[in-house]
Amino acid sequence: MVATILVDNNAGEGLLPEWGLSIHIEHNGHQILLDTGSSGKFAQNAGSLDIDLSAVECGVLSHAHYDHSDGLEAFFAVNTDAPFYVRESAGENCYRKNKILYHYIGIHRGYLSRFRERIRYVEGKREILPGVTLLPHMTPGLEEIGRRARMYVRKGIIFRPDSFSHEQSLVVDTADGLVVFNSCSHGGADNIIRETEESWPDKKIKALVGGLHLFRSSDETVRALAERVKETGIEKIYTGHCTGERAFSILKEELGDRVEPILTGLQIRLG
Repeated sequence: MVATILVDNNAGEGLLPEWGLSIHIEHNGHQILLDTGSSGKFAQNAGSLDIDLSAVECGVLSHAHYDHSDGLEAFFAVNTDAPFYVRESAGENCYRKNKILYHYIGIHRGYLSRFRERIRYVEGKREILPGVTLLPHMTPGLEEIGRRARMYVRKGIIFRPDSFSHEQSLVVDTADGLVVFNSCSHGGADNIIRETEESWPDKKIKALVGGLHLFRSSDETVRALAERVKETGIEKIYTGHCTGERAFSILKEELGDRVEPILTGLQIRLG
């Protein structure tokens, strides 16, 4: 399996960064696109990296936030066939509360209707290609994480703490073990690892790839997460985007070589 970071907050020479994430994944002859960043920069970077987006077989939206979905138009412009898998509860209804006001952070308004012929809504655990599975959150009580993060979902005129039911992991079964992609890990990296363990109790989890949404978290919160991650026994974590430089430094102190940074243009080879 080869995963190439098409866009991240940081970038290698000659590539474009942005607040967002997009990852191209090759596995057993199949090509998958996870997320599209917050603009068309991922597509420009793909061209610079000689990655043909028209050859992608399917796309996956990790969750319903703009910085992972607003590049959908750019993807559909260059790829006319690939379906894009979205969690069934995803909508254009995600907000962050700033003091007393709610700020929209969701999918570009109108995209779900405009591109409905290309979007496939999924529920439960779903294998989309041989050895490639979408996994929803199964951990109860994630609304409390949403409340602490000041993240909400609008239902009519009511704003409720986000349970991240619109978030999903993409799990790839490699010869070295399972590789879990979750672009922001809003539901908690330790919860995501446990959910994967429970779904494949006979499999080793090799790595977690994606942001950890720690850039606003206190040092104590980051260290506590690192301790919980240690207990899972996972071998590697490749992280960037919404993790934040301060939090990454703390994770490096706590996890050592078990944690590595990602940036636009990085290739991760596993399995």
